[in-house]
Amino acid sequence: MADKVTRCTLQEVHGIPLLEPIVQHWEKVEAFQAFPEDLLIVTYPKAGTTWTQEIVDLILHGGDAEMVRRAPTNTRMPFLEFSSPKASHPGITQLEKMDPPRVIKSHLPIQLLPKSFWESGSKVIYVARNPKDTLVSYFHFDRMNMVQPEPGPWSGYQKKFMEGQLGWGSWYEHVKGYWKEKDKRNIHYLFFEDMKENPAREIQRIAKFLGHRLSEDILNNIVQLTTFDAMRENPMANYSSVPGNIFDRKASDFLRKGEVGDWKNHLSPEENAAFEKHYVETMSDCEIPFRFVI
Repeated sequence: MADKVTRCTLQEVHGIPLLEPIVQHWEKVEAFQAFPEDLLIVTYPKAGTTWTQEIVDLILHGGDAEMVRRAPTNTRMPFLEFSSPKASHPGITQLEKMDPPRVIKSHLPIQLLPKSFWESGSKVIYVARNPKDTLVSYFHFDRMNMVQPEPGPWSGYQKKFMEGQLGWGSWYEHVKGYWKEKDKRNIHYLFFEDMKENPAREIQRIAKFLGHRLSEDILNNIVQLTTFDAMRENPMANYSSVPGNIFDRKASDFLRKGEVGDWKNHLSPEENAAFEKHYVETMSDCEIPFRFVI
């Protein structure tokens, strides 16, 4: 029988709540040495990270489906800051054993990102997703991931989201932080909703940012290989290798729906009105063109 996993608690680093095991080895994360050839994919949790990682890996390997099945996502593109009580290979340890160019995943807000990414001139892809769908996806993820803090009831979870009390802090400050720096640094800022609406267009934009030209055949192949259904069936992208004592798949799948507008199935009219009011007030200092439906 698999060992029971204990949910992590949150501790703060410079005012940002992070999982306790991340905080325990924070000095190593902060001192991480990036190289100019490295590529960082960064998002707030549940904003299309795995999807973007798969797209990027296919672009870098010319749409070769077999190459991107060489290992699970978290082995091919390690999660920079991640560590947990059950993690035999924390992300930082994996990355230190890899030669550049490396593709690296992170959920860190811009103020916590290791300075070496900016000093080295590494390219950064930032993916933003509207907050209502992010909230819903994060709630279901916290229900199924036994390493994450206990989510509690849906009503209380919304409050925690709006107040920035979840792992990796405030969604609002996260998306604003990278948006404000996107024209000053080597950041390609894209939206989950745009990717859903026109994946071919957004994949070409990512490829151009990475210095690659995709033929129509390769582009179409990448579009097909990175549909939600294709990724859900791909054992190298669907996190099916994570044991059942860590991911409780009775609570939710890792790749759950991947839709725009699923928030309508979760927020009551009263909850939505309160969320809208808070959103308008909190985002008043930064106009980012989020869409809640497409």
